[in-house]
Amino acid sequence: MTATDNQDVANIPALLNRLGRRTVVFVGLMGAGKTVIGRKVAATLGLPFIDSDHEIEDVSRMTIPDLFAAYGEEEFRALERRVIARLLKEGPQVLSTGGGAFMSAATRQAIARRGVSVWLKADLDTLMQRVAKRQNRPLLQAEDPRAVMQRLMEVRYPVYEEADVTVRSRDEPKEVIAAEVMTSLARFLAEGREVRKPAP
Repeated sequence: MTATDNQDVANIPALLNRLGRRTVVFVGLMGAGKTVIGRKVAATLGLPFIDSDHEIEDVSRMTIPDLFAAYGEEEFRALERRVIARLLKEGPQVLSTGGGAFMSAATRQAIARRGVSVWLKADLDTLMQRVAKRQNRPLLQAEDPRAVMQRLMEVRYPVYEEADVTVRSRDEPKEVIAAEVMTSLARFLAEGREVRKPAP
């Protein structure tokens, strides 16, 4: 991180002013760190943090796995679209979304209008190491979860590339990744251009 980057991160009032009423929206696959990094960024910016999956569970009074089991993925995605569209009207804030949310063209359009999207891009090994710690991943209830995750990456990564900002999620302290997000956000908002390429 350069001295200029440090100045960008330190100038939080300027970043917030440029953000305005928009929401910082984290997108990416399960295990990418959207909630952990999102919370850290929200705390740094002094903004509320919202997890769309938690909001969906509150609205439906069901867990995400139970929603999948009872209604199927299509109905779950419809509910997800409605909840995220409502949440985007409540900015400024930091919003973590479910792995499949950004696949909806309607949701991508809503985020483009009312938010700044941040893709946390992680490799397969990193994702599998993280999701192995939790057993509540409906899409990974399969004989070969790694193959399922690989397929999700192949399908979703080209769409995630439409995000305004890309930051590589990896085995580093959350403070490091969050700082990189802040730097990329500051640059994107200051220059009005897309910052998609992760650091090498």
